Amino acid sequence: MDDTRLKKRSLSQEDLFNLSELFKLMKPRVMSLVIFTCAVGLLTAPNIVSTKDAIIGILFVSMGAGAAGALNMWYESDLDALMTRTCLRPIPTGKVNRNQALIFGVTLSIFSVIALDYFTNRVSALILLLTILFYVFVYTIWLKRRTPQNIVIGGAAGAFPPVIGWTIATGSISIEPLTFFLIIFFWTPSHFWALSLYKSDDYKKAKIPMLPLTNGIESTKINIFIYSLLMIPVIIFPYLINFVELTFLIPSLLLTFYYNFLCYELLNFKKNRFNSKKAKAIFGYSILYLFLVFVLFLIDKII
Repeated sequence: MDDTRLKKRSLSQEDLFNLSELFKLMKPRVMSLVIFTCAVGLLTAPNIVSTKDAIIGILFVSMGAGAAGALNMWYESDLDALMTRTCLRPIPTGKVNRNQALIFGVTLSIFSVIALDYFTNRVSALILLLTILFYVFVYTIWLKRRTPQNIVIGGAAGAFPPVIGWTIATGSISIEPLTFFLIIFFWTPSHFWALSLYKSDDYKKAKIPMLPLTNGIESTKINIFIYSLLMIPVIIFPYLINFVELTFLIPSLLLTFYYNFLCYELLNFKKNRFNSKKAKAIFGYSILYLFLVFVLFLIDKII
Protein backbone atom coordinates (compact mmCIF):
# COMPACT_ATOMS: atom_id res chain seq x y z
CA MET A 1 0.00 0.00 0.00
CA ASP A 2 2.78 2.42 0.97
CA ASP A 3 4.69 1.64 -2.25
CA THR A 4 1.59 2.37 -4.33
CA ARG A 5 1.11 5.70 -2.57
CA LEU A 6 4.76 6.59 -3.11
CA LYS A 7 4.45 5.78 -6.81
CA LYS A 8 1.34 7.91 -7.14
CA ARG A 9 3.00 10.77 -5.29
CA SER A 10 6.16 10.61 -7.40
CA LEU A 11 4.06 10.43 -10.56
CA SER A 12 2.13 13.49 -9.47
CA GLN A 13 5.37 15.37 -8.78
CA GLU A 14 6.72 14.33 -12.18
CA ASP A 15 3.58 15.57 -13.91
CA LEU A 16 3.86 18.91 -12.13
CA PHE A 17 7.51 19.13 -13.14
CA ASN A 18 6.63 18.51 -16.81
CA LEU A 19 3.91 21.13 -16.68
CA SER A 20 6.38 23.57 -15.19
CA GLU A 21 8.85 22.97 -18.02
CA LEU A 22 6.12 23.31 -20.65
CA PHE A 23 5.13 26.60 -19.06
CA LYS A 24 8.75 27.81 -19.38
CA LEU A 25 8.50 27.13 -23.11
CA MET A 26 5.84 29.85 -23.26
CA LYS A 27 8.37 32.54 -22.24
CA PRO A 28 6.57 33.79 -19.10
CA ARG A 29 8.39 37.14 -19.07
CA VAL A 30 7.26 37.91 -22.59
CA MET A 31 3.77 36.70 -21.72
CA SER A 32 3.60 39.13 -18.80
CA LEU A 33 4.31 42.01 -21.20
CA VAL A 34 1.67 40.68 -23.60
CA ILE A 35 -0.91 40.45 -20.81
CA PHE A 36 -0.17 44.00 -19.66
CA THR A 37 -0.19 45.68 -23.09
CA CYS A 38 -3.26 43.72 -24.18
CA ALA A 39 -5.06 44.82 -21.01
CA VAL A 40 -4.16 48.47 -21.70
CA GLY A 41 -5.53 48.20 -25.23
CA LEU A 42 -8.74 46.68 -23.89
CA LEU A 43 -9.19 49.15 -21.02
CA THR A 44 -8.58 52.26 -23.11
CA ALA A 45 -11.10 51.23 -25.78
CA PRO A 46 -14.38 53.18 -25.85
CA ASN A 47 -16.52 50.08 -25.26
CA ILE A 48 -16.92 48.70 -21.75
CA VAL A 49 -16.18 44.98 -21.41
CA SER A 50 -17.22 42.92 -18.39
CA THR A 51 -14.43 41.75 -16.09
CA LYS A 52 -15.18 38.12 -16.96
CA ASP A 53 -15.00 38.70 -20.73
CA ALA A 54 -11.86 40.82 -20.35
CA ILE A 55 -10.06 38.11 -18.36
CA ILE A 56 -11.12 35.40 -20.82
CA GLY A 57 -9.96 37.45 -23.81
CA ILE A 58 -6.60 38.37 -22.29
CA LEU A 59 -6.07 34.75 -21.19
CA PHE A 60 -6.40 33.41 -24.73
CA VAL A 61 -4.20 36.16 -26.16
CA SER A 62 -1.49 35.31 -23.62
CA MET A 63 -1.88 31.62 -24.50
CA GLY A 64 -1.37 32.47 -28.16
CA ALA A 65 1.75 34.47 -27.30
CA GLY A 66 2.99 31.53 -25.22
CA ALA A 67 2.34 29.18 -28.13
CA ALA A 68 4.47 31.38 -30.40
CA GLY A 69 7.22 31.34 -27.75
CA ALA A 70 7.11 27.54 -27.57
CA LEU A 71 7.40 27.23 -31.36
CA ASN A 72 10.28 29.72 -31.30
CA MET A 73 12.11 27.57 -28.75
CA TRP A 74 11.37 24.45 -30.80
CA TYR A 75 12.93 25.92 -33.93
CA GLU A 76 15.85 27.64 -32.20
CA SER A 77 16.84 24.90 -29.75
CA ASP A 78 20.20 24.49 -31.51
CA LEU A 79 20.95 28.20 -31.10
CA ASP A 80 19.67 28.29 -27.52
CA ALA A 81 22.14 25.55 -26.56
CA LEU A 82 25.05 27.76 -27.68
CA MET A 83 24.17 30.94 -25.80
CA THR A 84 24.65 31.50 -22.07
CA ARG A 85 21.46 33.59 -21.99
CA THR A 86 19.34 30.69 -23.28
CA CYS A 87 21.24 27.47 -22.60
CA LEU A 88 19.12 26.67 -19.52
CA ARG A 89 15.86 26.66 -21.43
CA PRO A 90 13.84 23.39 -21.31
CA ILE A 91 14.95 21.90 -24.66
CA PRO A 92 18.73 22.49 -24.39
CA THR A 93 18.70 21.02 -20.87
CA GLY A 94 16.78 17.95 -22.09
CA LYS A 95 13.79 18.52 -19.83
CA VAL A 96 11.51 18.78 -22.87
CA ASN A 97 12.26 17.30 -26.31
CA ARG A 98 11.70 19.08 -29.62
CA ASN A 99 8.70 16.98 -30.63
CA GLN A 100 6.95 17.74 -27.35
CA ALA A 101 7.61 21.46 -27.83
CA LEU A 102 6.31 21.36 -31.41
CA ILE A 103 3.11 19.50 -30.49
CA PHE A 104 2.56 21.76 -27.48
CA GLY A 105 3.10 24.94 -29.51
CA VAL A 106 0.89 23.92 -32.44
CA THR A 107 -1.91 22.64 -30.17
CA LEU A 108 -1.87 25.77 -28.04
CA SER A 109 -1.83 27.99 -31.14
CA ILE A 110 -4.91 26.33 -32.63
CA PHE A 111 -6.76 26.26 -29.32
CA SER A 112 -6.05 29.91 -28.42
CA VAL A 113 -7.16 31.24 -31.83
CA ILE A 114 -10.35 29.14 -31.95
CA ALA A 115 -11.21 29.99 -28.34
CA LEU A 116 -10.61 33.71 -28.86
CA ASP A 117 -12.85 33.60 -31.93
CA TYR A 118 -15.60 31.82 -29.98
CA PHE A 119 -15.49 33.93 -26.81
CA THR A 120 -14.74 37.35 -28.33
CA ASN A 121 -14.85 38.08 -32.07
CA ARG A 122 -13.41 37.08 -35.44
CA VAL A 123 -11.25 40.21 -35.84
CA SER A 124 -9.35 39.53 -32.60
CA ALA A 125 -8.84 35.87 -33.49
CA LEU A 126 -7.49 36.73 -36.95
CA ILE A 127 -5.01 39.25 -35.54
CA LEU A 128 -3.85 36.69 -32.96
CA LEU A 129 -3.39 34.14 -35.75
CA LEU A 130 -1.42 36.71 -37.76
CA THR A 131 0.75 37.45 -34.71
CA ILE A 132 1.62 33.79 -34.17
CA LEU A 133 2.33 33.13 -37.86
CA PHE A 134 4.39 36.32 -38.18
CA TYR A 135 6.50 35.57 -35.11
CA VAL A 136 7.15 31.95 -36.07
CA PHE A 137 7.51 32.06 -39.85
CA VAL A 138 8.60 35.63 -40.64
CA TYR A 139 10.77 36.44 -37.61
CA THR A 140 11.98 33.08 -36.26
CA ILE A 141 12.35 30.99 -39.43
CA TRP A 142 12.94 33.58 -42.15
CA LEU A 143 14.57 36.69 -40.71
CA LYS A 144 16.49 35.90 -37.54
CA ARG A 145 19.33 33.90 -39.08
CA ARG A 146 19.50 35.94 -42.28
CA THR A 147 19.52 39.69 -41.62
CA PRO A 148 20.53 42.20 -38.93
CA GLN A 149 17.15 43.83 -39.54
CA ASN A 150 15.52 40.76 -37.95
CA ILE A 151 14.51 42.58 -34.80
CA VAL A 152 13.20 45.64 -36.69
CA ILE A 153 10.74 43.73 -38.87
CA GLY A 154 10.14 41.02 -36.30
CA GLY A 155 9.21 43.64 -33.72
CA ALA A 156 5.78 43.86 -35.35
CA ALA A 157 4.80 40.59 -33.66
CA GLY A 158 5.27 42.09 -30.20
CA ALA A 159 3.30 45.19 -31.19
CA PHE A 160 0.01 43.39 -31.92
CA PRO A 161 -1.24 42.43 -28.40
CA PRO A 162 -2.58 45.90 -27.40
CA VAL A 163 -4.30 46.09 -30.79
CA ILE A 164 -5.96 42.74 -30.04
CA GLY A 165 -7.01 44.08 -26.64
CA TRP A 166 -8.71 46.99 -28.41
CA THR A 167 -10.49 44.72 -30.90
CA ILE A 168 -11.69 42.43 -28.11
CA ALA A 169 -13.59 45.43 -26.76
CA THR A 170 -14.68 47.00 -30.04
CA GLY A 171 -14.70 44.23 -32.65
CA SER A 172 -13.00 46.58 -35.11
CA ILE A 173 -9.71 48.36 -35.85
CA SER A 174 -9.37 52.15 -35.85
CA ILE A 175 -6.52 54.66 -35.81
CA GLU A 176 -6.28 54.79 -31.98
CA PRO A 177 -4.79 51.30 -31.41
CA LEU A 178 -2.27 52.08 -34.14
CA THR A 179 -0.56 54.29 -31.55
CA PHE A 180 0.10 51.24 -29.34
CA PHE A 181 1.49 49.35 -32.32
CA LEU A 182 3.83 52.16 -33.36
CA ILE A 183 5.17 52.69 -29.84
CA ILE A 184 6.17 49.04 -29.39
CA PHE A 185 7.37 48.68 -32.98
CA PHE A 186 9.78 51.65 -32.81
CA TRP A 187 10.80 50.87 -29.21
CA THR A 188 11.89 47.30 -29.98
CA PRO A 189 15.11 47.92 -32.01
CA SER A 190 16.88 50.16 -29.49
CA HIS A 191 15.79 47.83 -26.68
CA PHE A 192 17.21 44.68 -28.27
CA TRP A 193 20.27 46.28 -29.87
CA ALA A 194 21.35 47.51 -26.44
CA LEU A 195 21.11 43.90 -25.28
CA SER A 196 23.00 42.67 -28.33
CA LEU A 197 25.91 44.99 -27.55
CA TYR A 198 26.77 43.40 -24.22
CA LYS A 199 25.66 39.91 -25.33
CA SER A 200 27.45 40.01 -28.68
CA ASP A 201 29.68 37.04 -27.79
CA ASP A 202 26.54 34.94 -27.36
CA TYR A 203 25.18 35.96 -30.74
CA LYS A 204 28.58 35.38 -32.33
CA LYS A 205 28.70 31.81 -31.03
CA ALA A 206 25.21 31.16 -32.35
CA LYS A 207 26.01 32.93 -35.66
CA ILE A 208 22.98 35.18 -35.40
CA PRO A 209 23.53 38.29 -37.55
CA MET A 210 22.80 40.93 -34.94
CA LEU A 211 23.77 44.50 -35.80
CA PRO A 212 26.98 44.73 -33.68
CA LEU A 213 28.37 41.70 -35.53
CA THR A 214 27.35 42.65 -39.07
CA ASN A 215 27.66 46.44 -38.99
CA GLY A 216 29.95 47.06 -36.04
CA ILE A 217 29.62 48.75 -32.66
CA GLU A 218 29.57 52.33 -33.97
CA SER A 219 26.75 51.64 -36.41
CA THR A 220 24.78 49.92 -33.66
CA LYS A 221 25.17 52.89 -31.31
CA ILE A 222 24.01 55.26 -34.05
CA ASN A 223 20.98 53.12 -34.80
CA ILE A 224 20.06 52.86 -31.12
CA PHE A 225 20.18 56.66 -30.84
CA ILE A 226 18.17 57.19 -34.05
CA TYR A 227 15.43 54.80 -32.95
CA SER A 228 15.30 56.48 -29.55
CA LEU A 229 14.72 59.82 -31.33
CA LEU A 230 11.96 58.26 -33.44
CA MET A 231 10.08 57.67 -30.20
CA ILE A 232 9.43 61.44 -29.94
CA PRO A 233 7.02 61.71 -32.90
CA VAL A 234 5.56 58.32 -32.04
CA ILE A 235 4.75 59.54 -28.51
CA ILE A 236 3.27 62.79 -29.85
CA PHE A 237 1.07 60.97 -32.40
CA PRO A 238 -1.71 59.84 -29.99
CA TYR A 239 -2.04 63.44 -28.81
CA LEU A 240 -2.31 64.74 -32.39
CA ILE A 241 -5.23 62.40 -33.13
CA ASN A 242 -6.95 63.44 -29.86
CA PHE A 243 -6.62 59.99 -28.35
CA VAL A 244 -4.86 61.34 -25.24
CA GLU A 245 -4.52 64.61 -23.38
CA LEU A 246 -1.56 66.50 -21.90
CA THR A 247 -1.70 64.18 -18.86
CA PHE A 248 -0.18 61.55 -21.17
CA LEU A 249 1.89 63.71 -23.48
CA ILE A 250 4.01 65.70 -21.01
CA PRO A 251 5.23 62.89 -18.71
CA SER A 252 5.71 60.46 -21.60
CA LEU A 253 7.81 63.04 -23.46
CA LEU A 254 9.95 63.56 -20.36
CA LEU A 255 10.47 59.80 -20.14
CA THR A 256 11.40 59.79 -23.84
CA PHE A 257 13.87 62.66 -23.50
CA TYR A 258 15.68 60.79 -20.74
CA TYR A 259 15.77 57.71 -22.98
CA ASN A 260 17.28 59.88 -25.73
CA PHE A 261 19.87 61.16 -23.24
CA LEU A 262 20.93 57.63 -22.23
CA CYS A 263 21.26 56.60 -25.87
CA TYR A 264 23.25 59.75 -26.66
CA GLU A 265 25.65 58.99 -23.82
CA LEU A 266 26.19 55.53 -25.30
CA LEU A 267 26.75 57.05 -28.74
CA ASN A 268 29.15 59.67 -27.38
CA PHE A 269 31.44 57.03 -25.84
CA LYS A 270 34.73 56.22 -27.54
CA LYS A 271 34.46 55.44 -31.24
CA ASN A 272 33.99 51.75 -32.07
CA ARG A 273 33.71 50.96 -28.37
CA PHE A 274 30.84 50.90 -25.92
CA ASN A 275 30.31 51.14 -22.20
CA SER A 276 28.74 47.90 -21.00
CA LYS A 277 27.11 49.62 -18.02
CA LYS A 278 25.47 52.19 -20.28
CA ALA A 279 24.21 49.51 -22.66
CA LYS A 280 22.73 47.58 -19.72
CA ALA A 281 21.24 50.82 -18.36
CA ILE A 282 19.52 51.46 -21.70
CA PHE A 283 18.18 47.91 -21.83
CA GLY A 284 16.89 48.12 -18.26
CA TYR A 285 15.41 51.59 -18.64
CA SER A 286 13.75 50.67 -21.94
CA ILE A 287 11.65 48.05 -20.12
CA LEU A 288 10.63 50.54 -17.44
CA TYR A 289 10.02 53.18 -20.11
CA LEU A 290 7.55 51.03 -22.07
CA PHE A 291 5.76 50.01 -18.89
CA LEU A 292 5.37 53.62 -17.71
CA VAL A 293 4.19 54.86 -21.11
CA PHE A 294 1.41 52.27 -21.12
CA VAL A 295 0.54 53.11 -17.52
CA LEU A 296 0.19 56.73 -18.63
CA PHE A 297 -2.34 55.63 -21.25
CA LEU A 298 -4.42 54.16 -18.43
CA ILE A 299 -4.02 57.24 -16.22
CA ASP A 300 -5.04 59.51 -19.08
CA LYS A 301 -8.10 57.33 -19.73
CA ILE A 302 -9.13 57.48 -16.06
CA ILE A 303 -8.69 61.24 -15.83
